[in-house]
Amino acid sequence: MLIIGLTGSIATGKSTVSRLLSSPPHNLPIIDADLLARKVVEPGTPGYRAIVEYFGPSTPDLLLPADNSSDGSDSKQQQQLRPLNRAALGRRVFGDSEERKRDRMVLNKIVHPAVRWEVYKALAYHYLCGQWAVVLDVPLLFESGMDVICGTVMVVGVQDPAVQMQRLRARDPHLTAEDAENRVRSQVDVREKVEKARFRNGGGQDKGARGIVVWNDGDKADLTREVDKAMQTIQQYSPRWWSWLLLIAPPLGVAAAVWNMAVNFFLQRSWDQKKKREKASL
Repeated sequence: MLIIGLTGSIATGKSTVSRLLSSPPHNLPIIDADLLARKVVEPGTPGYRAIVEYFGPSTPDLLLPADNSSDGSDSKQQQQLRPLNRAALGRRVFGDSEERKRDRMVLNKIVHPAVRWEVYKALAYHYLCGQWAVVLDVPLLFESGMDVICGTVMVVGVQDPAVQMQRLRARDPHLTAEDAENRVRSQVDVREKVEKARFRNGGGQDKGARGIVVWNDGDKADLTREVDKAMQTIQQYSPRWWSWLLLIAPPLGVAAAVWNMAVNFFLQRSWDQKKKREKASL
């Protein structure tokens, strides 16, 4: 089964691409890391308790107000199970100050391992269902290291940063200009993600299917054409019959998965060395 890692930066159109891939004619199953991230911090989960323990003392509005519709007999239990105020948590971790970077790292260490486990369970399910490909929708695909399990990485990008900021504020009108800027700056620049995706093809080339770039500077019709073109390239390098062969021959499937991860680890190491050389030359 081909794992297509879908990523991008905030407000570049990744969610729209995800919907296009899950709809005809592609009809691919989507594993949405954002939905899983919400699931693993629902009230009562270990992730929820860890977040409340760390952020609660210094973030008074971390939890949403209690539901006042009950008779108050179980107020203590409701207090413990109040949902997270995601807006307040976002203000706490988004930004480029050292304090916010530290808090964001703590949050990622709580959430990422739990999300990763849920992803592996979903991948196993879709493999056993006989899917030829599955889309792994992860905003922080490269940052979390989950790109190493992907046969293809698809990056959704925009070439004009002003377009990205405009879309973010249109999508989330409650954000101030400062909040929007902090959210954009807290993520890796989409141009670096584009460069890294292309690097997966060998030497930063556009030719190949290990790294695909989908540009979203136009309207939805333009984006649909970009997605269709990307899927044609992917199926050219990874046809359906190959995925079905891996399904009916598990030893071959295991060997292919190990080989894919080995190649990705090598590419990751080469990328890190490239970045070190560039940094040293500055």
